[in-house]
Amino acid sequence: MPFRDREHAGELLAAELRQVRERRCVVLGLTRGGMPIAFEVARLLGLPLDLMVVRKIGAPRRPGYALGAIAEGGSAWVDRVAQREMGLRDEDVAVLAEREAVEVARQARLYRGDRPPPDLAGRSVVVVDDAVATGATARAGQRAARQRGAVRVVLAAPVVAAAADLELRRDFDDVVALERPPRPYAVSEWYERSDPVSEEAVLAILHRARIELPANVEGGELWNGEWIGPDPS
Repeated sequence: MPFRDREHAGELLAAELRQVRERRCVVLGLTRGGMPIAFEVARLLGLPLDLMVVRKIGAPRRPGYALGAIAEGGSAWVDRVAQREMGLRDEDVAVLAEREAVEVARQARLYRGDRPPPDLAGRSVVVVDDAVATGATARAGQRAARQRGAVRVVLAAPVVAAAADLELRRDFDDVVALERPPRPYAVSEWYERSDPVSEEAVLAILHRARIELPANVEGGELWNGEWIGPDPS
């Protein structure tokens, strides 16, 4: 079922997520394609939204072949099967990851400025992407969320490859998807409009989130317009 665009997919995904949402919950969009979908999920569920900057670690001379991924804070996931196929040592992968970490840090500064990442201690997190084929970036994002103290991490995407679903469930507490195709695929196969999401678009989404969505506040939060937690007054 092709989706009109990422926003349309986010609306449909939000309906599926109503069964897994929890009070102390934060939605994290994986940069950059996951952000438009994550915004719709957060908007329709009345949850705070933030982002998780992630980058694939490409193989030497084959940048499109993902060895793994790295996220903010240095949390990385490496596909050991791909590493062996490429004949790479751990030191080789570490060098490749460090190169991507520089870009991760640049993007985090661009998107956050002086604002620190959200406090996830004791919270549930919904990690959102636009499509998951191998799950490399999702897994790196999951590790980063748990490193920040998240106690439950759910992966949500309109499309998750069936071949990756079982492996993903070993890392995530739940995996929510609208479509589970049996083979790898291109994002463009599932969206009528699938233009790349620019950095400017991500900044615009974050601006809208600060105005329209609940804040990720310490000690309590807004839940569908009702305060949950200590009296904020």
